[in-house]
Amino acid sequence: MTKVFAHRGAAQRAKENSLAAFLEAKRLGADGVELDVRQSADGALVVHHDAQIPEIGEISRLLVAQLPSDVPLLTDALEACAGMVVNVEIKNDPAEDGYDSSGRLAASVVETILELGCRDEVLISSFDLPTLERVRLLEPALEIGWLVFSTNGLSEALKTVSEHGFEALHPFVLGLSHELVLDAHELGIAINAWTVNASHDIERMGAWDVDSVITDDVELARKVLKSSDFLA
Repeated sequence: MTKVFAHRGAAQRAKENSLAAFLEAKRLGADGVELDVRQSADGALVVHHDAQIPEIGEISRLLVAQLPSDVPLLTDALEACAGMVVNVEIKNDPAEDGYDSSGRLAASVVETILELGCRDEVLISSFDLPTLERVRLLEPALEIGWLVFSTNGLSEALKTVSEHGFEALHPFVLGLSHELVLDAHELGIAINAWTVNASHDIERMGAWDVDSVITDDVELARKVLKSSDFLA
């Protein structure tokens, strides 16, 4: 059975990564929400996908007070998502300005989650393996999924996830195969595919027993999965 995660909230109905998008995802019946977290120059954890805000600047170089009012704090986002699983993607790219190699970003995210008491409702993901390693060191009980974009080499990625003891692999949907899903489940590893928007891809993920689809269209995903009796 397959769960439905709203990619950056219900972004087809409200601004992506906004409190309104998260609340709408809940109203539509999403099992979970995927959101992106970054750190401002003064250490605030804010929810935004891109490193830069157009006409304003790089988030890592701005104080939280300089950010638009519709960019939520992680604390507010987590509270808005109460009752759903929250996939917190830590945006920490070595190719971007403000890359944190110290582990402070990961530590701040973990601290916030523990302070709010929502550890069991959160899944941490990132493309940056050192960031995930830091999270695991700081709080072993937090579930972790490694994000991978490649459409090949997923067997090696699955091996890496297994070696690190992570709970999930988050592959790009076009690179996924039924064989890989079976291999992952044999290892006790969940597969959460992104970004799954086309009806035929949603149905295929359900047929393969993918654990979750991360989608821009919660309504469509639920409808397709339910019609084939794949909806968790």
